[in-house]
Amino acid sequence: MNVIEVKNLSKSFGKLKVLENVDLEVKKGEKIVILGGSGCGKSVFLRSLEMLEKPDSGTVSIMGEEITAKGAKIDVIRRKMGMVYQNFNLFSHMTVMENLCAAPCRLLKMPKKEAAEKANELLRTVGLSGKENAMTDTLSGGQKQRIAIARCLMMDPEILLFDEPTSALDPTMVGEVLATIRMLSMRGLTMIIVTHEMDFAKEIADRILFFADHGIYEQGTVEDIFEHPAKEKTIAFIRKLKTIHEHITSSDFDLMRFNGDVKHFCDRYGLTLKQTYNMQLICEELIYEFFGSLNGARPDIELQLEYAEADKQICLSVTSVGEMYDPFEHADNDVHLGVTLIKKRSSSYSYEYRGGQNIVCAYF
Repeated sequence: MNVIEVKNLSKSFGKLKVLENVDLEVKKGEKIVILGGSGCGKSVFLRSLEMLEKPDSGTVSIMGEEITAKGAKIDVIRRKMGMVYQNFNLFSHMTVMENLCAAPCRLLKMPKKEAAEKANELLRTVGLSGKENAMTDTLSGGQKQRIAIARCLMMDPEILLFDEPTSALDPTMVGEVLATIRMLSMRGLTMIIVTHEMDFAKEIADRILFFADHGIYEQGTVEDIFEHPAKEKTIAFIRKLKTIHEHITSSDFDLMRFNGDVKHFCDRYGLTLKQTYNMQLICEELIYEFFGSLNGARPDIELQLEYAEADKQICLSVTSVGEMYDPFEHADNDVHLGVTLIKKRSSSYSYEYRGGQNIVCAYF
């Protein structure tokens, strides 16, 4: 049974075309993850399902009722869906309990006592018992998002829509929200999730939709999209997820930002804090190793980290334009710390000089 049917959905903002003739069918209980670059229409598509964005053309049916039809009871149909936003959208002047009970009491005419009992049960479900009288501004970002999820569940929706539910959170709080969504996924609810958390997407999705070119550019199973993408833009997107690339043309490059990128990359693929620190140190030391070989010439250094899914290895490659300079010829000492660490920590490494470029590769 299809609980969502979208046909020929199009949406523009002035001359900016966002969605064009999008078709989608979603089965009951299906978990769909939407991926894509910024501005590709992911959030607009999600909001169009609830008529928070009115499509220019096309139809959207929810549980057999067309929400886009003229005269449709939009508010009634919306109650079959719950939307979790990236910025929580809680009422800051209300307590947690008041946030949870407002909609079911006003829209469903649920008795206050029944609503409070249900709210307390959901607070236990999302791990926030004891917070019912807290003002929402006193909560952490992760707690606010879990309250927002509980608020959706108060209306007993059959479909949950998540629009980047962790994008506004500190990295330390992401896990608690993903754990809550993961728990809900086991209850048989239909879910559509826009997210940039790739490991989570792989774990939870029945189907992945990759958005580009005003709609669903490619779709398939987790394996289809992450391991065997068929179309050019999907391949480029997935490869970018698995790669850090840095082109350094000045000794004043932003080392702090670069180290942050390396840490995020290592976190994504499960390296320990010590392994992450060593990777940052190896990259930094190799860059300065080649700086020292240039004799004052302008640097032209390409550094890339790539995760190889097949053998769970990280490949580090560094290419430096200039005269031949083999860093592995140097003795192991503190002056050449990057080289020393590669020799000690990598499973294999190599150097070659080709076309006026020094090329170092190492596998970890």
